[in-house]
Amino acid sequence: MEQLLVVGKIVAPHGVRGEVRVIPLTDFPERFSKLKSVFLDDGSTLDIEYAKTHNQGITIKFSGLNDRNDIEHLRGKLLKIAKKDAVKLPKGEYYTFEIIGLKVYDDAGQYIGKITEVLKTGSNDVYVAEQEDKRQVLIPALKKVVTNIDIEGGQMTVKLQEEWE
Repeated sequence: MEQLLVVGKIVAPHGVRGEVRVIPLTDFPERFSKLKSVFLDDGSTLDIEYAKTHNQGITIKFSGLNDRNDIEHLRGKLLKIAKKDAVKLPKGEYYTFEIIGLKVYDDAGQYIGKITEVLKTGSNDVYVAEQEDKRQVLIPALKKVVTNIDIEGGQMTVKLQEEWE
């Protein structure tokens, strides 16, 4: 099965005509107005009749679900899209899901570890690489530190702190 990305969470029914309130869990909430369908955790698909911005969230009407009783069971469900439908990022920018799992090497080719987490610090992200002995190496996501990211090849090259100038 293809990889799915979470883009929102249904928080509650909205009104009595089958609409739901959704909290966007994406940097691109405008995507909802263009979506034709979404996946749920169980793999089922819901077709979207319309979606509109409402306060800090999104209101969605799913096709065939026309009253509050039809949608009550959807409360708390995550909405997902296929990875292939993700918004294309500019060159040199990556989604967190693309970074996690990359093998990290220093610029001499020495294996450092595997990215297990991306910390959002505000100023810049920090990649957490876990070494074979389970120790963690923190790598700031800065151009002077991360010299190459090869998503297809599954690896990242970094310049270690001792080498920074």
